[in-house]
Amino acid sequence: MNAIDDEDYFDEISHEIINFPAEVQSAIEQVIPSDDPLDQPDFNAVEYINSLFPTEQSLSNLDDVLNKMEYKIRVIDDEIRSVVRVQTNVRMDGRVALEDAQKVIRQLFTQITEIKCKAEQSEETVREITRDIKQLDCAKRNLTSAITTLNHLHMLVGGVDSLKTLTSKRQYGEIVMPLQAITEVMKHFDTFTDIPQIRDLADQVKEIQASLATQITNDFHEAFAGPNAKSFVPNRQLAEACLVVSILDPKVKKELLKWFVGIQLSEYSVLFHESEDTAWLDKLDRRFAWFKKHLLQCEDKFGAMFPAHWEVSERITVEFCHITKNELSKIMSKRKNEIDVKLLLFAIQKTVNLETLLAKRFSGATLAEDKDEEDSKEKKTSPFTGIISECFQPYLYIYIESLDRNLFELMERSIADSKTDLNREVLPSTSIGVLPSCADLFVFYKKCLIQCTQLSNGNPMLALANTFQKYLREYAFKVLQNNLPKIGSSGGTLSSVTNITRDLRDLSSGFMQNFLKEGESTRFNKQEQARICCILTTAEYCLETTQQLEKTLKEKIDPTLSERIKLAQEQDVFHNVISTCIQLLVQDLEVACEPALTAMSKTQWQSVETVGDQSPYVSAITGHIKTTVPLIRDNLASSRKYFTQFCIKFVNSFIPKFIQSIFKCKPLSAAGAEQLLLDAHMLKTILLGLPLVGSKVNREAPTSFTKIVVKGMTRAEMILKVVMSHTEPHTAFVEQFLKLLPESDVQEFQKVLEMKGLKAADKNHLISLFRPRQPGLGQPVSTSPKHDTSSIRKLNNLIKKTF
Repeated sequence: MNAIDDEDYFDEISHEIINFPAEVQSAIEQVIPSDDPLDQPDFNAVEYINSLFPTEQSLSNLDDVLNKMEYKIRVIDDEIRSVVRVQTNVRMDGRVALEDAQKVIRQLFTQITEIKCKAEQSEETVREITRDIKQLDCAKRNLTSAITTLNHLHMLVGGVDSLKTLTSKRQYGEIVMPLQAITEVMKHFDTFTDIPQIRDLADQVKEIQASLATQITNDFHEAFAGPNAKSFVPNRQLAEACLVVSILDPKVKKELLKWFVGIQLSEYSVLFHESEDTAWLDKLDRRFAWFKKHLLQCEDKFGAMFPAHWEVSERITVEFCHITKNELSKIMSKRKNEIDVKLLLFAIQKTVNLETLLAKRFSGATLAEDKDEEDSKEKKTSPFTGIISECFQPYLYIYIESLDRNLFELMERSIADSKTDLNREVLPSTSIGVLPSCADLFVFYKKCLIQCTQLSNGNPMLALANTFQKYLREYAFKVLQNNLPKIGSSGGTLSSVTNITRDLRDLSSGFMQNFLKEGESTRFNKQEQARICCILTTAEYCLETTQQLEKTLKEKIDPTLSERIKLAQEQDVFHNVISTCIQLLVQDLEVACEPALTAMSKTQWQSVETVGDQSPYVSAITGHIKTTVPLIRDNLASSRKYFTQFCIKFVNSFIPKFIQSIFKCKPLSAAGAEQLLLDAHMLKTILLGLPLVGSKVNREAPTSFTKIVVKGMTRAEMILKVVMSHTEPHTAFVEQFLKLLPESDVQEFQKVLEMKGLKAADKNHLISLFRPRQPGLGQPVSTSPKHDTSSIRKLNNLIKKTF
């Protein structure tokens, strides 16, 4: 760069046009923003000159502009020259800095190499210094080990001779310490058994231990089973012998204790042999009394002789439990026909009481010695729980059968009592409430569950759950469903209605004819309405309690069986009873309103000339609502949600019937249509206040209920408004119909035309205009709300079609 003159360099590059990419140009504008036209990437020299000299007169300033431009060019050239020179100097300075850094790195490498060499020399020096010390440490360890081994060998040689002498003299108290020491010392010579002298000493120690085991065992046999066993008094020699046994092979202690426990329980096996009268379950308390007395005597006499950690009393107790369990199992299998529930519960109660006492008295440490027993212990609150009473598990079916009989008797009483409770006279404002028999049933269930939990949480509890399910269903059918009032004087019972509503598809033609006859029956009286409400609230209580019962059973039963506890079907049964009660109450109110709707459809509406107050049929419907709804609401005071369901189901059923009755009012005069529209508005107001009729509490009706009433009755009003509309022009009438009743079909359109009393030609012309524009291409649209598909409603529609 220095070899080229700066002026020539700039003259050379000034003729080149540099075009930067859009990204680079954007970055330049962010770093160096400028409004100067000369800095713009799309600079046009001609346009720029024209902007400087827009007119000929402006050319008079040409010299001044040129001077400014030349000055600006010189300034820019100077700036570029300075930048180029600075960049050249920076490159030279960087080269010098790089050389300096390389020089420093070489010096640092030399210093690190020298440090590493000195470290290696220091390590070698330390190694030379410590070599002799390590040799001394090794010699010291070997010398210490040799001295220790010699001491142990001396103890072993002297101890063996001493033990032989003490063993022959039965001086067990003086044997304990030397024997324990020699036993520990022999562990140090396990690696030296290839030495003949050591092997010989080890054999002598084993012979001494075997001799002690045999000798002590014989001493115990002589003391407890010899000729003078009856006059034997525990002495110090045998107590010290027990300490020696603790040091010997554990098998010696195990066999000795097994023999001793057998001696202590030999009398028990004879006194309560299965051939003896005392062996049967009714004498079970005598077994336990004998054991308690014998155990106390044994502890008083031999308690001080055995070491505490031997747990002799617990071992006797455990063996007694095992013997008792086996004996009871054997005798019950032979005499199971003699076992009744009273005897079984007596035996279980006595046994559980003993197990509880043993759990408080002993820790169960001896049971944990057996792996299988330990696994069993982890599953129980106490190792003694069920140690004897498990033998009664196969016979708990007797208990379950007894509960079944008791529940059968309770069910029979419940059936009789429910008839009395439901048939007694009550005031219209008085609620019968939940049947007392329902509470009695679940109280009995609770007692059975508590008792069965104490007996078993396995298959017997599963059988108990099945029994509970059986009588829950029986209660639902025999006490609740069968006590629902008859439909009418013809003698039909609720069970027939329930069967109809449960599965409409099963109706036969013959049965349908009988039902139509029953449809002519009278309404329920106030007592019968209260009875239905009582059955509903009782079914609700049963439903909620059954849900809690299922949860409790799952918690109490063995976790492996909890999935088999399912009371969903029983809950469905009570759901069905509740649904049937609501359907009957709805049907009853519908039957009351039916004559009014019939009177409405038979009125000569074409003769009505003036619009007055609400029609008599509206007053009749209002009267039935005011008479019936408060009674139902009071009797369902504790079941508000089901009262709301009653209201929703009623309006869901009544409003479509009202609309069908409107279609039957034909032909209509203008005043008649206006009167029907007024009646529909009045009914809408009455239905909106249905949940609050006669109530002293001012509250809003449920939103879900209000939406159904508004939607249904608004449709009825729209039908009447269409009837009141002029048919001329025909196209406008069709448009009005589709606007007010967008979900209607051609059949309803035809019904509206019949209500207007049009001539056949006019009707046919209007229908021809409507068909191409009907919703769903002629598919009928349901006029009833979509909120209810109950079986009663389906049944009513089916009856209508049959007529």
